Amino acid sequence: MDDFIPLKRAVEATQIPSGTAVTLPEGTIITITQSLGGSYTVHASTGGLYRIVSQDADALGLEVAAQPTMTEGPFSEELVWGALREVYDPEIPVNIVDLGLVYELSVEPVADSSEARKVTVKMTLTAPGCGMGPTLAAEARQRISVLPGVAEADVILVWEPQWSPELISPAGRAKLGI
Repeated sequence: MDDFIPLKRAVEATQIPSGTAVTLPEGTIITITQSLGGSYTVHASTGGLYRIVSQDADALGLEVAAQPTMTEGPFSEELVWGALREVYDPEIPVNIVDLGLVYELSVEPVADSSEARKVTVKMTLTAPGCGMGPTLAAEARQRISVLPGVAEADVILVWEPQWSPELISPAGRAKLGI
């Protein structure tokens, strides 16, 4: 993607990898480097990489995609794994599951309900100092929370064991060409 796009309006963005919230001014020239999972990683002419959420696609001159809504049907862990596979590292074109960042998924019934569940995910990042952790965790939490039967979603960042490239799935390795 080599198109140089002037921002149509000022837009909130998350600086990569610090995770710092910034406002990119209208007219800033950007190039989209990655568009996966409903967010955009852009390189700005002012320098640096930024993540822009799908709700702000209009600032890039693109159509705003519909936000995930409550999914119909019965709850299943497979739905949770599917939701997590829609969360992407902003610098690596592989979802967090295939990148090996999700260490644990647990499901517990919620007291006083036969249908409601609490889903807890423990995940890590490729580098402990990456400031994108809260952003990725919030996106994972949001995607899980709209699944049927989910009353509560909790995504916890953990650092043990430390992530290593050996944790990348075969599908992730194929995507990365390794």
